[in-house]
Amino acid sequence: MAPRLPALETFPPLRAWQRKAMVEYLRRRTEDFTAVATPGAGKTTFALRIAAELLNDGTVEAVTVVAPTEHLKTQWAQSAARVGVQLDAAFRNADLHSAADFHGAVVTYAQVGMAPQVHRRRTMTRRTLIILDEIHHAGDSRTWGDGVKAAFEPAVRRLMLTGTPFRSDDNPIPFVAYERGGDGLLRSRADSVYGYSDALRDGVVRPVLFLAYSGETRWRTNAGEELAARLGEPMTQDLVAQAWRTALDPAGDWMPQVLRAADARLTVLRNAGMPDAGGLVIASDQQAARSYAKLIEQVTGERAAVVLSDDQGASARIATFAASEQRWLVAVRMVSEGVDIPRLAVGVYATSASTPLYFAQAIGRFVRARRPGETASVFLPSVPHLLGLASEMEAERDHVLGKAKDPDGFDDDLLERAQRDDQASGELEKRYAALSATAELDQVIFDGASFGTAAQAGTPEEEEYLGLPGLLTADQVAMLLSKRQAEQLAAQRRRAAERTAEPAAEAPAPPMSAAHRRVALRRQLNALVAAQHHRTGQPHGKIHAELRRICGGPPSAQATIEQLEERIATVQTL
Repeated sequence: MAPRLPALETFPPLRAWQRKAMVEYLRRRTEDFTAVATPGAGKTTFALRIAAELLNDGTVEAVTVVAPTEHLKTQWAQSAARVGVQLDAAFRNADLHSAADFHGAVVTYAQVGMAPQVHRRRTMTRRTLIILDEIHHAGDSRTWGDGVKAAFEPAVRRLMLTGTPFRSDDNPIPFVAYERGGDGLLRSRADSVYGYSDALRDGVVRPVLFLAYSGETRWRTNAGEELAARLGEPMTQDLVAQAWRTALDPAGDWMPQVLRAADARLTVLRNAGMPDAGGLVIASDQQAARSYAKLIEQVTGERAAVVLSDDQGASARIATFAASEQRWLVAVRMVSEGVDIPRLAVGVYATSASTPLYFAQAIGRFVRARRPGETASVFLPSVPHLLGLASEMEAERDHVLGKAKDPDGFDDDLLERAQRDDQASGELEKRYAALSATAELDQVIFDGASFGTAAQAGTPEEEEYLGLPGLLTADQVAMLLSKRQAEQLAAQRRRAAERTAEPAAEAPAPPMSAAHRRVALRRQLNALVAAQHHRTGQPHGKIHAELRRICGGPPSAQATIEQLEERIATVQTL
């Protein structure tokens, strides 16, 4: 028996961006439509409303959803069932057709890639809407891309969804439109875009504070040479990678200190109006994940939930954690994309993966807002590339074909290593051995700006930042961070004055170090940007982005003294 058509009146009210995108979709009536919306904005609800509209008006008879993982198949089917769209999450390629009491099925990109002809026959049998969730996965490999193209070309309608930056490779994504820009490069074109800055303004997502931790790291090379480096200092990419990995070593002091700080932040949020707030540690591999779980138990006295891979039982463990009040979850891959755990509010980015795609997927787990004023806090290593990604949270990115790769960035090999079941005996471990690492709070990044000066872990100065109230608007976050930074700098000046008070009172002040000079300039720049925000109403992040466009250079968290001075001079002329 055919399933009953979904009742449109039972759908939850649509958000403004969803209504606007739906009107645009129904107005165009084109085969292909691409919607880009930040994680937590409600892409699933939007897509299911489109499906219900098309089923009811007879445009389509069936719906096929293509998702990245097995867990997301279940999540899609459950969300669809709540609004009357019945999707078979258990469909296998050998089944050939869905049972008659379903509107369609949910499959994975891997399923389609393995048997595109099966899905092509299903698509041709009935007029079908194809929903391609996180469409960038169709560019993961030629097999997947070719499979998606072959399977779904006969579809009546195709709806492409993504909530993260498009890929950095040159594989064209099937059914996505590309346009040639003035530089001759092809760029993806979306039909509806709802970015993080838009969602933050509308209160759909939470403000995210990034707490970047540096520290001294020491390791031994395979030649027996001992090296030391301060995390976050300028150095070669190879040294950055080794210092970074040394910091993430569970046997060192960096991870326990950062986990202790993250747990303290989680306690503040729970006591300030988010009683069920949860934390997530994103690990690079299974061995590290297990070790981090043991550290959490030592620090908090409470066991952490551990999800290691996309296997049987993983979805159930995630669902159990999502519905509980357990404090911590440790995962390698399962929660990097699409998984919905709205109570996650504190994250520890303890992985070596650093592509814009993976970073955005990971941070997307913490931004979903449930009530006004909720904030999210993400702890991460003070690595220049990560600091840049944190500072550019509001940036919109298109998929560009033929663009030269950034020689200073990290490539997708790190992502692939983070997402597979690594063993501890990898090549990097053979080349060096971690000896020690200590942690200190380097800076707090919010809305494209950098706040604070170095504060040792466990000190009152660190506690000032960890103790920020949990329920704040974006403007309140920026104001409090500016106040904390001013108080921190004033306390440092008082201590310096006390140390030099007994000698000649008129002795000239010692020259300011480069580090202190940079902090003072960042503070001055943030104050001027805040003043510009109050004059114009523009978000802080957009003002910082405009200064970068005019003056060039990286985000302020990575900028040199000269670059900061140039931006200060520029913002005073705006």
